[in-house]
Amino acid sequence: MKTFELQDYEFIELNKLLKITQLVGSGGEAKQFIDEGMVKVNDKVELQRRKKLRSGDKVEFEGSRIEIV
Repeated sequence: MKTFELQDYEFIELNKLLKITQLVGSGGEAKQFIDEGMVKVNDKVELQRRKKLRSGDKVEFEGSRIEIV
């Protein structure tokens, strides 16, 4: 499992996380995959594109897992 460090921020939005971690090629792709129910947050399908992810949250997409720290 990979980790993503929030650094000085309180949260990161789900669509931005997918793009920053290069799991998708663009923000448009991120939105499409989220809308299609292909992304899980804390083991539940997440349909909110701009879901605020905070420390301790876990994201799963196409076999990749990322923990927010």
